[in-house]
Amino acid sequence: MLVENLSPVGVRPGIGEYLAQLWERRHFIWMDARHRVATQNSRNRLGSLWLVLKPMLDAVMYFVVFVLILGVTRNMENYAAYVIIGVMMFRSTMRSIGQGANTLQSGKAMIRAFSFPRASLAISAEIRDALQMTYAVATMLVMIVIIPPHVFPAVTWLLVPVVFLMQFFLNLGITFCMARIGQLFPDTTQLMTFAGRFLMYGSGVLFPVERFLTHPIAMALITANPIYHMLALYRGLLMDHVIPPAEHWAILGGWACGLTVIGFLFFWQGEESYGSGQ
Repeated sequence: MLVENLSPVGVRPGIGEYLAQLWERRHFIWMDARHRVATQNSRNRLGSLWLVLKPMLDAVMYFVVFVLILGVTRNMENYAAYVIIGVMMFRSTMRSIGQGANTLQSGKAMIRAFSFPRASLAISAEIRDALQMTYAVATMLVMIVIIPPHVFPAVTWLLVPVVFLMQFFLNLGITFCMARIGQLFPDTTQLMTFAGRFLMYGSGVLFPVERFLTHPIAMALITANPIYHMLALYRGLLMDHVIPPAEHWAILGGWACGLTVIGFLFFWQGEESYGSGQ
């Protein structure tokens, strides 16, 4: 009778049950993300102030190198704001690509000790990154206001949280995919640095790529890139004070929703293997 009531350990639950388990642990996921953000710089004297200082120093470095030293403007009225927005918002998605492959490895202690849906680790990591990005976004807004030529707040800035939310789900889908790929092929993390460079130059982070590309295939790849559209949305709302064309919203939204669903299912299919060999 007792044997009949036992259930096997390490078996992948159905998708409905898996989602229910994640929902039951929503408070833990949220608190874990908040705790890690609060304590990640606890050993430094400046503590959480680094959440503001890091993005500020990144932005200042690119501004000094490209604007003050190289004198690059790309015939743009406010190239400084263009670079600051591009670099700071690209960094969040690049972290999902670069660090997503280590999600399961970094959580191996919890995987060994507890039974829980492993997708919790990916979700917690992205919530943590989103909380960190709120400091980066606030810093970015201050910098584009104070650095000449100044950009001043406008009503279009109210739509920035919508783009931020779409970026969150895009990053989450990337993390789901990269976490399983990193578990299957540990060497993936070594390739992400090169992938990041291609994405940086192919997403318009430092310059408007559409001004320099004429090949139709190259342009097709660029226009299919969700990061390109994400940055176009941020810049349109913040710099140009206009609501960007529907194409940018549709492509980024489609990628965010589609990649989250596909990435989650891809991750869930490997659930049984995540406890082995950790």
